[in-house]
Amino acid sequence: MAETKLVAIAVVSSNGVIGDGNDQPFKFPEDWARFKRVTQDHALILGRRTHEAMGLLPGRTSIVITRHPERLSFPRREDGRPHGYAVSSFEEAVAIETGDADDIRFVAGGGQIYQMAWPHLDELDITEVHAEAVGSVRFPEITADEWREVSREPRGEFDFVRYVRAAC
Repeated sequence: MAETKLVAIAVVSSNGVIGDGNDQPFKFPEDWARFKRVTQDHALILGRRTHEAMGLLPGRTSIVITRHPERLSFPRREDGRPHGYAVSSFEEAVAIETGDADDIRFVAGGGQIYQMAWPHLDELDITEVHAEAVGSVRFPEITADEWREVSREPRGEFDFVRYVRAAC
């Protein structure tokens, strides 16, 4: 497989909260539409709870990291490929051949998955919400010494912001 770019994609409140362990605090139709458009034809790396919350999305392969991969099964697509894979580690999630456009893989949560992926990420695609949220699951802190903002699209209640890893 060619070099794969890893991009974390998340909705993050102003206090860093992304959820409470069961759900995310903010749901914006424009953000969801953008998420579907941006991730189309790419694989999503996500944890079991996030997978259960989102379900299988058309045009994407879900790579679910779980302690019990044997408990998950996925339907086949029309072309015979699985619609998803269950793996037990982040390393397996990155290495697995899915047949998708493997040049980019999106890390889609939850909190533990973002932590696992953090040292390996190339970019962040963040919906920065201009409000605090209540919840125990946080996105890792985005610092200027580690990340450089390269674009920002204000949308009123939130901004779409893209970061790239800063040069060392």
